Amino acid sequence: MSEMTEQPKKSLNFIETLVEEDIRDGKNGGRIQTRFPPEPNGYLHIGHAKAICMDFGIARDYNGVCNLRFDDTNPVKEDVEYVDSIMEDIQWLGYQWGNVYYASDYFQQLWDFATDLIKRGLAYVDEQSAEEIAKQKGSPTVPGTESPYRNRPVEESLELFKKMNSGEIAEGAMVLRAKVDMASPNMHFRDPIMYRIITDHPHHRTGYTWKAYPMYDFAHGQSDYFEGVTHSICTLEFVVHRPLYDWFIDQLKTDDYRPQQIEFNRLNITYTVMSKRKMLQLVQEGLVSGWDDPRMPTLCGLRRRGYTPEAIHNFIEKIGYTKYEGIIDVSLLEHAAREVLNAKATRVSAVLDPVKLILTNYPEGQTETVTMVNNPEDENGGTHEAPFSKELYVERDDFMEDAPKKYFRMTPGQEVRLKGAYIVKCTGCKKDAEGKVTEVYAEYDPETRSGLEGSSRKVKGTIHWVTVNDAIDAEVRLYDRLFAVENPSEEKDKDFRELLNPDSLKVLNNVKVEPWLKNAKALDNFQFQRIGYFNVDPDSTPENLVFNRTVSLKDSWAKANK
Repeated sequence: MSEMTEQPKKSLNFIETLVEEDIRDGKNGGRIQTRFPPEPNGYLHIGHAKAICMDFGIARDYNGVCNLRFDDTNPVKEDVEYVDSIMEDIQWLGYQWGNVYYASDYFQQLWDFATDLIKRGLAYVDEQSAEEIAKQKGSPTVPGTESPYRNRPVEESLELFKKMNSGEIAEGAMVLRAKVDMASPNMHFRDPIMYRIITDHPHHRTGYTWKAYPMYDFAHGQSDYFEGVTHSICTLEFVVHRPLYDWFIDQLKTDDYRPQQIEFNRLNITYTVMSKRKMLQLVQEGLVSGWDDPRMPTLCGLRRRGYTPEAIHNFIEKIGYTKYEGIIDVSLLEHAAREVLNAKATRVSAVLDPVKLILTNYPEGQTETVTMVNNPEDENGGTHEAPFSKELYVERDDFMEDAPKKYFRMTPGQEVRLKGAYIVKCTGCKKDAEGKVTEVYAEYDPETRSGLEGSSRKVKGTIHWVTVNDAIDAEVRLYDRLFAVENPSEEKDKDFRELLNPDSLKVLNNVKVEPWLKNAKALDNFQFQRIGYFNVDPDSTPENLVFNRTVSLKDSWAKANK
């Protein structure tokens, strides 16, 4: 049986279908070239990952090339810090660009094209204020009115355009506009601005060489054309920009080649904001610890929290690409993380809220080692050793003095299995003056060690533990959803900062973990048995281990909402 019949090809999304049609039709010589064009004014988030998977995935699947192009046409907001982080995130997701380009590489070509449009009577310098221009644009039902500068002589516009870039004209004093159609039902056709003046901020690559900077709608399509892009894939808000994209290409192209803009739905996730502006506010106002705070939907935040590239790929594959906007339940993303980590994460013991368990009949001073299976889902996962002795730590809520009927953990008179070790019977506890339990007592059955015949005895509860003498202290950060409401962007009558979840981070400082974890490295993933999936935070040191909760073992939010 061939591999193709064993693994039927997954159904194509609408973009893949279009690409296959273009290849069949020999469009652009059957060549496939895409680009990922981030603006270097912030860190990439999970929404960008959806675009990255499409742009790079199309190039990979159809023997094409995907280039990385930084859309650096606004020096006010851009920084080389963001350029470096974007490159790191793309490679972390498993992709490699063909070439790195910048919109600023084309500043001269764009300038020359704009000059040519002025000479052809298709662009003019407008000296009106931004408010006057906005007012003259009209509305979707009322046509715009022409600028008094619309028909100024070509030579005059050419002269002023040069001065816009020489520093002779003040910022905001004039713009270059395309001469298209002030009565068009598409507002973007109503003489869009092509260039504006920025004098106060040096560009991160070109310094103060340029004072006139191209607008996105003018620079983007032309950059695609200069590079040879065949499929310019973007999100749905650019549908209304597409006629203008095509209009500029029509003025520029010299043969049959032309890039095609295609749009898909952007990614919106519950309990999350995807706005770079709002994320920047969270960072600048100290409401999160930085762009890589594990509660942020940034790729560096997800990485720090313990998400794997595979989990993000699986999530994006499940939600797919359509032409309809919607909002995705964040539990789908969390499920993708659980699925991957369940298969790969080593199981370890960590006690978050420790209370001492003393095995009263266990030999004083004796220590033995028990074997722990690293991952029952992975037959090649191996094992590791854990020390076992008379005094152990267990979770405080794994003991109840007066337990209800279906409580299968430690309560006087009841047996429970200590994971990987023995069956023990609880005999009682000791309390302090306030009535808080300080020690739990039990007797162990030496015939029931895991692997011995007696271990097959049926007991309903299994609990995890670590030995008192060998336990390592650790800090554990319990991360949860950053916002308390499902769709923070919909709550128009409230400041989005009022919607933050006050319980999105709880820090536990008295956690006891098994000694095997002392060599754990930053970003290593683990399952804390019976608790959840955790990873080692980059803040961690051998002297002070720090773990982040990636996701709980189960979706506790779904249960709470029911």
